[in-house]
Amino acid sequence: MHASTEPSLRDVVDLVHGWYPPGTADSWDRVGLVHGDPAQPVRRIMLAVDPSPAVAQEAAEWGADLLVVHHPLFLKGVHGFTTETPKGRTLHTLARAGCALLAAHTNADQAEGGVSESLALALGLDDLRPILRAERPALDKIGVLVPVADAERLRIALAEAGAGRLGDYESASFTVEGVGRFRPTPGASPAIGRVGELEEVAEVRVEVVAPRSRRAEVVRALLSVHPYEEPAYDVVELADPGLSSTGTGRVGSVEPMTLAAFAARVAEVLPPTVHGVRVGGDPDREVRRVAVCGGAGDFLLDTVLGTGRDTGRSGGVDVYVTSDLRHHPASEFLEHEGPALVDVAHWAAEWTWLPVLEARLRAALVGERGATVETRVSTRCTDPWTFRPDQHTAHPTARRDR
Repeated sequence: MHASTEPSLRDVVDLVHGWYPPGTADSWDRVGLVHGDPAQPVRRIMLAVDPSPAVAQEAAEWGADLLVVHHPLFLKGVHGFTTETPKGRTLHTLARAGCALLAAHTNADQAEGGVSESLALALGLDDLRPILRAERPALDKIGVLVPVADAERLRIALAEAGAGRLGDYESASFTVEGVGRFRPTPGASPAIGRVGELEEVAEVRVEVVAPRSRRAEVVRALLSVHPYEEPAYDVVELADPGLSSTGTGRVGSVEPMTLAAFAARVAEVLPPTVHGVRVGGDPDREVRRVAVCGGAGDFLLDTVLGTGRDTGRSGGVDVYVTSDLRHHPASEFLEHEGPALVDVAHWAAEWTWLPVLEARLRAALVGERGATVETRVSTRCTDPWTFRPDQHTAHPTARRDR
């Protein structure tokens, strides 16, 4: 953070990436800073779901220095961005206004404080867990025997190679003392002892945990500083305990109510859209456990069905809330007489994340750092459906105060 009360764009990007690391995004996704000078000051931040031309114009008219969106502007490669295309107009509008653009998409879906969790909390769920827990980064445990006098130099080398990091801790290791025995044979060039003579050496076993992706670097570091020609070491792959608090979707509990009452709660909580709330299931069935997935969630139907086959057991799901459900997958899901379905507008479900992100930004920038930053959540509806012919309902594109 700069000495002034205005954070730089880099400061804000670092915060967002700390909460929603770009490395956790799906391989096909394109997240991060799309446009802007990392050194530019940020006084006003606007948040929205879609980087549409109308949203860009709203950000420009408000005088935003940064627009943070959920959906990326560019998912495919482009050869230009002229004003003759909607995406080009978005970028030109922001550039002319000096407004940067930052996208957090699938990296914000699975995270704590992310999209699915925000939707779950907005609907009043508690006792949350992911529908599919994220796998933690693969870890190794590396153990090595080393003379006592060389142990500290070895620990330092292992730490510098990336070993010994556990959560918020670094240079973590375990050491136990023992006695090493060996007899160098002809051709050996022992650092300790003589060829043909049995030797005993006071040694310690040093154990560290390291990312599996750093295995080669850590082992090379071990071998480079170890005094022995043939050091004894082992590498053990650690199992994932499946306890991650991040992951796809969320499952949680609500006070017992009917499906009709729960659907009414969903409709009340989410911002209004022409799409509205569609329900599949018996309106009188009891709802206690709810699964949600912000955005298009039909890829989780089989998983949710498996968790809800016996709703009488602990953890059984009674209803699944998501968006963009198609006819055949939804029909086949309901035919199994498992959880009910609640289908909501994609934009509305993901909009629930914006106030959460706004609160995090204000707490970090204004509350903790005393920055003079204004924030604003866009309420401009960018859902693509504009009216129903039987209702003649206009698309709620004008900014709505909530």
